[in-house]
Amino acid sequence: MCSIAGIYDLHGGECPDVPLMSECMRHRGPDARGSFRTQRTVLYHERLSVIDPEGGAQPMSVMHGGRRYTIVYNGELYNAEGVRAELRRRGLRPTTASDTELALYAYILFGEEAPVHLNGIFAFAVYDEGRDCLFFARDRLGVKPLYYAEYGGRFYFASEVKGILAGSGMPARLGRDGLFELLYLSPVTLPESAVLEGIRQVPPAYAGTVTAEGLSLYRYWELLPCEGSSDGRSAVENTRLLLTDAVRRQLVSDVPLCTLLSGGLDSSAITAIAAAAYRERGEVLETYSFEYEDNKDYAPTLFQPNRDDDYAAILAEELGTRHTVLTVPTETVAALLPEAAIGRDMPGQADVDSSLLYFCGEIKRRHTVTLSGECADEIFGGYPWFYRPEMLSRDVFPWIHAEGARASLFVPELARPDEGRERLREVYRAAVAAAPLTGYEGEEDRTARIATHLSVGYFMPNLLARKDRMSMARGLEVRVPFADHRILEYVYSLPWSIKHRGGVEKALLRDAMQGLLPERILTRKKSPYPKTHNPRYEALVLRLLNERLESPDSRLAPLLDRARLRALLDGEDVTWFGQLMSRPQLLGWLIGLDAWLTAYHVEIV
Repeated sequence: MCSIAGIYDLHGGECPDVPLMSECMRHRGPDARGSFRTQRTVLYHERLSVIDPEGGAQPMSVMHGGRRYTIVYNGELYNAEGVRAELRRRGLRPTTASDTELALYAYILFGEEAPVHLNGIFAFAVYDEGRDCLFFARDRLGVKPLYYAEYGGRFYFASEVKGILAGSGMPARLGRDGLFELLYLSPVTLPESAVLEGIRQVPPAYAGTVTAEGLSLYRYWELLPCEGSSDGRSAVENTRLLLTDAVRRQLVSDVPLCTLLSGGLDSSAITAIAAAAYRERGEVLETYSFEYEDNKDYAPTLFQPNRDDDYAAILAEELGTRHTVLTVPTETVAALLPEAAIGRDMPGQADVDSSLLYFCGEIKRRHTVTLSGECADEIFGGYPWFYRPEMLSRDVFPWIHAEGARASLFVPELARPDEGRERLREVYRAAVAAAPLTGYEGEEDRTARIATHLSVGYFMPNLLARKDRMSMARGLEVRVPFADHRILEYVYSLPWSIKHRGGVEKALLRDAMQGLLPERILTRKKSPYPKTHNPRYEALVLRLLNERLESPDSRLAPLLDRARLRALLDGEDVTWFGQLMSRPQLLGWLIGLDAWLTAYHVEIV
C-alpha cells in the first residue's frame, strides 16, 4: 500500500511545506515518494509499488474540462476493470494501469458519489483546483486508515496519527475521553476516535469535503437490513460465488503475492481458492503459517484447542502450495513490544502485535502482497456472542472481560473506576441501539444481527488496524477478501438458521467450502491467532517493565498504583480482553503504553 498526507489552509493563506509529515510514515511506502503544492494545499505520498510500478507515480494530476485534479491514494480497487470500462464508455481513456488514475477519474465523473462506484480497500484525497476544495474518502469497512485534524487554521490528514502530529506541531494530549478508551475499551476504539485530543479518524464508509467554510463529513454507504431468502442451498451457492470472486479479484499484483495459511477455516478457504487460480495459470502459490519458539508442548485450551502446525502444513501439501513455517524467538517477541506500540500509534495487543510485526518482516523478504483471513468471524458468526444471547445482556461489550483489570493498576484519581464503568455501559447501550434491524426479526436473528453490528463496527476495526499497522510497518500489503462489502451485505440478511445450521459456528462458510477443503479442515474448531505460552516470555516482559518503571524518564511510573500492580503479579491470571489477553499480555501492554507516552510526549490533561 502507501501513505498519504496533506494540509489545506482554511483561510487561503500559504500552506507550509512539512516533509516530515510524510517521511515519518516512509515505512508504508518505501519504493517512491512525491509531493504536490499550491499556495493553499500540499499533498504528500510515500509509495509501495504493487500495480503498474512505472505508471502509478503519485501525487497524480490530470486535466479535465480545463480544470486540474490531483490525488494521493492508498489502497487497491477490486472492480478496476469495471471502472475502466465505465470510463471508456463515457469517452475517457486512462493512460496507466494503476488504480490511482481510476479513483481520480471516478471523482471527476461522479464527484462526492465517487466512492459508491469503487469496490476495494482505500483511503484517498483529491484536490479539486476548480472548486478549490479537498475531497477525501475511506473504504466501506475501514481496511485502510485515514486520520484528520483542524489546528491553527489548517486542515491536516494522514494515514497514521504520527503524520498528523509531525505536520501540525500540535501537542499529543490525552484527555478524559482518551483515557477512558485506553483503560476500558482499547485496543478497540470508538469509530471516530484516535484517542488523542483534536485528532479524529474518518469512520469507515465516510467521505468528506473541506473548503474555506470548513469540513463536511457524510456517510456514503451503510449496512441495511432486509429479510433474506431462507433457501439454504442458494445461500451456500451464492456465498461460494461471492467469496471466490472476491479472492480472485484480489490476486492481481505486479509483485510477488502469497497467502497466510493457519490451517483454520478462514485462511484455508482463501488459500484453496487462490491455489486453484494459480494452478490454472501454471504457477505455485506460496503460503506462510506462524509459530512461537517453544510452543510445541503447550496444553490445549477451550479457545486454542490445537496448534496450527497440525493443519497448515498438511493442507499446504494437499493444495500444492509452497509452504513456510515462520517461528518467532521469544526474546524478539518481547523486544519488539515498544516498536509495535509506536507502529500502531497506541498500545495494542502486546505480543500478538509484536509477533505479527516480526512475521510481516520475514514475509517481506520474498513477498510484497499477502492475502489474510480476517473478518470471517465477524460476518459469518464465529464468536460465541453470536449464539449466546446472555453475552449481549452483560451491559458491556462481550469481548471485554474483567473490565476494571487495567484501570485498577492506575492511581484512582486518574482511572476514576466508577465513572469509567458507567461510561462503558453508556457506550455499549448506544452501540446496541444503533444496530440495523427490521423490527421483525425473531430472537435468534435479532441476537445475530446485533452481534454482527457490534463485531463489524467495533471489534473488527481493531483487528484490521492491527494487521494494517504491523504489516505496513514492514512495507507489506495485506488484503482481506472477506472484507468485500458484497459478502457482508448478502450474509447479513440471511436467517441465522442458515448461518448456524445444526448449531455449528460459521456453518454457512463451511457448507460453501464443501469439495474445496478436506473434512478435517471443514470441521476444525475455531482457533485464534496464536500467542506465546512460553513462561520465559512473562519473565522477560516483567524484567523489561521493571526496568522501565525504575527509569527516571518513564512516563508511566507516576501513573501506576504499585500495590495494585504487585497484587496482579502475585495473584491469579486474568483474561481481560478477547480470548488471548491475560497477565503476560497486560504486562506487555504496559510496556507499550510507556513507550507510546514517552515517544509521543503525551500530555495527560
